[in-house]
Amino acid sequence: MEIDKITEKILFCAFRVHSELGPGLLESTYEKCLAYELIEQGLTVEQQKILPLTYKKLELQHGYRLDLQVEGKVIVEVKAVEKLTEVHVAQVLTYLKLTGCKVGLLLNFQVDSLKTGIRRVSKSK
Repeated sequence: MEIDKITEKILFCAFRVHSELGPGLLESTYEKCLAYELIEQGLTVEQQKILPLTYKKLELQHGYRLDLQVEGKVIVEVKAVEKLTEVHVAQVLTYLKLTGCKVGLLLNFQVDSLKTGIRRVSKSK
């Protein structure tokens, strides 16, 4: 499945979750509900996927955890914060670099309208 189709389905599911739950809950709640919706749409989802990090000869087996990786191609970082910042974008860019994925979605559910809480992040070449 191509990346644009995957991201389209992710956003459809995110809007569904946000419409049902609204803002004000924990990130983990939105993450689990979004994963449920994505699986219901027939997508392969890995939750809290451990992402090792290698620095020179040092291997950190539990360096990071991805909130969601969908179809092995798209990283989804779920937030419930007042405002998305460049630190959040940098986090997704790091995940893209470490996984080799090209696209990530940064989703902030702590907003009245989810449209304002979506950032698509792409790895620069």
